[in-house]
Amino acid sequence: MSKVKAFVQLTAPERAKIEVLLHQGLSYRRIGNLLDRSVSTISREVRRNQSVCGKRPIYYSARIAEWKVRQRHRFKPKKIVFDQNMKGKIIQWLTREKLSPELISARGRQQREDFVSYEWIYQWIWRMKFSQVGKDKVYRYLYRHLRHARRRRKRGNKHTMRGNIIGRRWIDQRPPIASRRQRQGDLEADIVLGKDRQPGLLVALDRRSRKTWLRKLKIKDTNYVMQKLAGICAEIGDVKTITLDNDQSFAEHYRLNLTGIQTFFTHPYSSQEKGSIENRIGIIRMFFPKKTDFKKVTGRQVMRVQNLINERPLRIFNYKSPNEIYIS
Repeated sequence: MSKVKAFVQLTAPERAKIEVLLHQGLSYRRIGNLLDRSVSTISREVRRNQSVCGKRPIYYSARIAEWKVRQRHRFKPKKIVFDQNMKGKIIQWLTREKLSPELISARGRQQREDFVSYEWIYQWIWRMKFSQVGKDKVYRYLYRHLRHARRRRKRGNKHTMRGNIIGRRWIDQRPPIASRRQRQGDLEADIVLGKDRQPGLLVALDRRSRKTWLRKLKIKDTNYVMQKLAGICAEIGDVKTITLDNDQSFAEHYRLNLTGIQTFFTHPYSSQEKGSIENRIGIIRMFFPKKTDFKKVTGRQVMRVQNLINERPLRIFNYKSPNEIYIS
């Protein structure tokens, strides 16, 4: 028994061939044989998509036929999958349980096979933020419940106002063993700002274990910040390298070089080059959101957050915590 050939929509190149062959005077059956299509397929294509003058068909144009097909597909009735019930679940899980779009999509597909993807959820949330349609107003502020509530805009090749950092070595020169996270004592460091861009926290992280150290900052003066960072290094002991960004607070990095610690800098506007500490800062922001007034934050609160982060299970370590991985 021969298999029934599945129908496949005519393509734009096939429509172009139909136009040429019709112009040459070939019959529908002959055109169908040349294109390996049934005569009914060719007949239906010409009948539905030919150009007309009043009610009288005049000619077949591949370009016009393709446009008509696209218009029919665009305006034909479609099953609405992204309905109010699905939107309601997304809002509930996003606002009440603080789930990410990725987790929302995964949970939703456990209940409905046709649940939308996390990329669809992201696009919908951002589209609602800028929508001026009245019925979308109720969804306008959903983006505030995302972990990264503001999209980062690429700043391009603008002139940097960061000043020059003496003796700076780029991350490309960092020893390969530090890049591979094979040993303890290779750190990343950064600064978390608070309200009105005032200094908040100095954050240091061990690249291998992700163990994190936090220190509250009163000022961003480079001498003060480097004293705090040197104190963390002294507490850790046997620090080999530190990867920093191009903040002027780290301008006196060379003071650490005198103690045998090598310092390296990421390229401007390349936060992904120290992704581990950027991830930790994202967790820290869950406890100390942007615009936090760190003058009202106590050292005890900072230490509590440090302990919570270091006891937080990580999937990369099979859900062990940094404290369990770190060797004292």
